[in-house]
Amino acid sequence: MTGLIPASPEEIERDRNVPFNFTVNILDGAFFGMAFGFASLTAVLPLFISLMTDSAVWIGLIPAMHMVGWYLPQVFTAQGVARSAQFKPLVLRRTVLERVPFLGLVAVAWFLPGLGPKLGLLLTFLLMTCQGLGGGYTATAWQSMVAKIIPPRRWGFFFGIQAAAASLMGSVGVVAAGFILEKFEPPLNYTLCFLLASLILIISWFFLAMTREQKVAPPIVESHRPGFWRSVWGILRKDANFRWFTVARICFQLATMGFAFYSVYVVRQYDASESQVGIMTGVLTMTQMLVHPLVGWLGDRWSHRMAMSVGSLAAVLSVGIAFSARSVAWFYPAFALAGIANVTYWTNGMAMTLEFGRAEERPMYVGLLNTLIGPTALLAPIFGGKLADLYGYPAAFAASAVGGLLAMGMLVMAVRNPRKARLAQVGAEG
Repeated sequence: MTGLIPASPEEIERDRNVPFNFTVNILDGAFFGMAFGFASLTAVLPLFISLMTDSAVWIGLIPAMHMVGWYLPQVFTAQGVARSAQFKPLVLRRTVLERVPFLGLVAVAWFLPGLGPKLGLLLTFLLMTCQGLGGGYTATAWQSMVAKIIPPRRWGFFFGIQAAAASLMGSVGVVAAGFILEKFEPPLNYTLCFLLASLILIISWFFLAMTREQKVAPPIVESHRPGFWRSVWGILRKDANFRWFTVARICFQLATMGFAFYSVYVVRQYDASESQVGIMTGVLTMTQMLVHPLVGWLGDRWSHRMAMSVGSLAAVLSVGIAFSARSVAWFYPAFALAGIANVTYWTNGMAMTLEFGRAEERPMYVGLLNTLIGPTALLAPIFGGKLADLYGYPAAFAASAVGGLLAMGMLVMAVRNPRKARLAQVGAEG
């Protein structure tokens, strides 16, 4: 046993609670995913928006509002998170802001005939913007909490299992939503979908609240805002590997841009029914369910960087199939490959981000990366929507393929595995 570093009391307590924390956080993610199945960003909400507008730009902005809200606020919350002795209270308070807007969508859907398409569209996007911002306001604290309660060697596996559970329950939700949309007429069908999403999110919150997290002395973090921001931007200036990873994540965002248009395109171009769209989206979520644990496990043991490279290739193949499609059937593999790309972007991207820097720097790395990605999350769908409006949806698919090729090239040629880089640095310093 000589040479082994003894575990600290905090690590011993953390490891004792890992099975319980793993379980309740998986259940939180599972019900969160089911709720998002009933209000799917790739199926239900695009069809809801299409009741109010034919513009591809507005339809493409649906996932953009969610993603921009998730990304942009994170660096601005990093200082408060970094100085916290416990992350769970922050998470529980802030996540309410990303759950309540679905109740607002219930009201918008039910009263849409009286509101009219313009006001309904405005209210829908205001609510989805608030929902996304609530997620971003929560995100840095949540990721820091996960990094604290789950051992580093299991980050990828945890994110993979949680996302798989979310995909499984999400597939149930989205298929059920497809049949609700087909069986009932507007506004009742969309009202029921959003109401079910709201109720299921309450169940999710209660599982999240059961998390066991130790209260420990927070690290010493620059308390003055100017000094803190110098530390944040110093990371970007000094860590070249992190810079390349950030650029690759931005390109990956472009690679997935075309996915948002699949549902509307297959309905308009090939007369697919709502239930077929629900099944296709179920294929996407079921693919994600099966692949999430695998890529998380492989990332932990092999390389999250290479797993993301495979995901970039999957994105290129997905939009390539959509571009070349000749019938509805072509979109089943397109949705499946989109699921693989989404999996690696989320599971491996999140786990790899946690591998940069020291523990006390983690909120800054997480917040900085995600905030820098934020503008692309907004601009990419606008760009793709404009291409679709001017030249047709296949043009947006072609642009996505270019983004995927760029992301894959950077991940393979420019980005190094941060785990190996950190070990090399420790060896050099030793």
